[in-house]
Amino acid sequence: MKTVEDYIYFLEDKGFHFADEAIGFIYFGKQYTNAPDWLVNVCIEMTLKAQKQFDGSFYVSLLESMTHQKVENRQQALYVAEQFGVLV
Repeated sequence: MKTVEDYIYFLEDKGFHFADEAIGFIYFGKQYTNAPDWLVNVCIEMTLKAQKQFDGSFYVSLLESMTHQKVENRQQALYVAEQFGVLV
């Protein structure tokens, strides 16, 4: 399992660069929801896929929804995202 920091570096190595504001949103969301790293990473991925860029408010809202739904694994996260219409 990658830490959030490792995942951000991974994405940057793939050519996606985060602005300082985006990094701030990522860590704010993690702290605000007390979400584990794996869920933060999944929500970053979903945000990028759904928005085609990093949208901080979308990400925080998605992460908050996932924690409220008590998502416990990636498969559940994908299911919840589909139910919310995030991923088509």
